[in-house]
Amino acid sequence: MVIRTFYYIVGLLFTLTVQASPQIEHWVTDNGGRVFFVSAPDLPMLDVKVVFNAGSAQDKTLPGMALLTNAMLSEGAAGKSSDEIAAAFEDVGANFGNSAKRDMAILSLRTLTEEDALNTSLQMMTAVLSEPDFPQAAFERLQKQVLLMLQAENQSPSAIASRAFYSSIYGKHPYGAMPVGNNEVVSNLNVKSLKKFYHQYYVAKNATVVLVGAIDKVQAEIIGEQLLSALPAGEKASPINPVMELAAGKEVVIQHPSQQTHILMGQPGISRDDPDYFALYVGNHILGGSGLVSRLSNEIREKRGLSYSTYSYFRPMLQLGPYQFGLQTRNDQAQEALEVMRTTLNLFTSTGPSDAELTAAKQNITGGFALRVDSNSKIANYLAMIGFYGLPLDYLETFKDKVSMVTIEGIKDAYSRRVHPGTMVTVMVGGKAK
Repeated sequence: MVIRTFYYIVGLLFTLTVQASPQIEHWVTDNGGRVFFVSAPDLPMLDVKVVFNAGSAQDKTLPGMALLTNAMLSEGAAGKSSDEIAAAFEDVGANFGNSAKRDMAILSLRTLTEEDALNTSLQMMTAVLSEPDFPQAAFERLQKQVLLMLQAENQSPSAIASRAFYSSIYGKHPYGAMPVGNNEVVSNLNVKSLKKFYHQYYVAKNATVVLVGAIDKVQAEIIGEQLLSALPAGEKASPINPVMELAAGKEVVIQHPSQQTHILMGQPGISRDDPDYFALYVGNHILGGSGLVSRLSNEIREKRGLSYSTYSYFRPMLQLGPYQFGLQTRNDQAQEALEVMRTTLNLFTSTGPSDAELTAAKQNITGGFALRVDSNSKIANYLAMIGFYGLPLDYLETFKDKVSMVTIEGIKDAYSRRVHPGTMVTVMVGGKAK
């Protein structure tokens, strides 16, 4: 109880004071896993992430497989039930979590570095990682939960719009399916198929281990080996197919009995290692990524009052992730709001930002950079991204310089080559205008 209370207070009241560019160390375990480590001795805590190339992009023809496989890992392992696993972490004040996205599947742990707490939490995490039991009863419960989630989607215009958006811009590419799957496939999944997925993708050569906290290099090497030593070496996941650019624009209108129309617009955007990343990132910060001070917000919210909020963002992934624009508005204002969004995008693509807009964007991005790496967990998230996507180890160190080097001409050039307003997909979900 004392440990739990201390852990809660530390986690709630303190953040780690670190230098702007943490020193990243990297090595490979005996069975081929990659480890990324940052020593952060200020607080007696350790953040651990184990990331696999086992997201929904590997589902092939069975969408929902990656999500359910990942969820099952903590439902029973090494003969312990899910309740016993949860209690083991809780008793030493540790937080454990697992999740699956399109590119990656993740297991994460935050623990004190006090010997008993550290050993207990790491042993339990290792068991979950390498000795999952896949109990049938737990599978049936999770399967029902996912089916209920899918059923609830039918009542959510935002969920309907998101599913239609991804399907429309990616088609049959793995990114086109939602990680949660669909009713037909999820209803027919079984424990055997999940175990097969687990044995193929949860292997050392397909893993990236991230360690950030109050341990030294020797301890980090021991922990990296401990987490992966019980896994077979295996092989890295095969690369997924490239994403094709859209050949023509498309508009999808879905009637839904709602007061508001949800509008999504976009196209395939950029990959995580894209050479145009910084020009497009800074440009979009000005266009729609900076909240209420963005151009889109000014045109749609401030000048016309068409929507409380509007946004645009790039979501870079292994292949071209989406460039997505979105807003919600009254049904009778939907066409006007969409037209303003399109006009604003067209103008920005052709003329780029002003000097004042670019200066303000750079100051905002670089000025807030320290907050991006002001805690163990944030650094761990960046390390997971750097390790998983194969970014250079000096990514954080050079981030502000690369933002500062972006020019108006660079943004205009990148947008003219990479952003195509005329061939974007537009999805509108809502009721008819009265």
